[in-house]
Amino acid sequence: MVRNYTTEYKKYQKKQAQKKNRASRNAARNLMLKTGRVKKGDGKDVAHKNGNPKDNSLRNLAVVRKSKNRSYPRTRTAGKLHRTS
Repeated sequence: MVRNYTTEYKKYQKKQAQKKNRASRNAARNLMLKTGRVKKGDGKDVAHKNGNPKDNSLRNLAVVRKSKNRSYPRTRTAGKLHRTS
């Protein structure tokens, strides 16, 4: 099945709440870049331990492999079932 990015954007990514979440996740990545914990192109993700993308405190952020961060099943409200420790 071919993924329709235009429809996906209109239905989900275009919403203001999702734009704010995405901006907050980008800010978390930039914070970790400034502190030297991640590097550009290192293949790592910045994970929010509590699943809340708006909580960018350093104690809530962890550097993990992309495969680990993106493998968590999510609940209906998009919270991680198994949080990063």
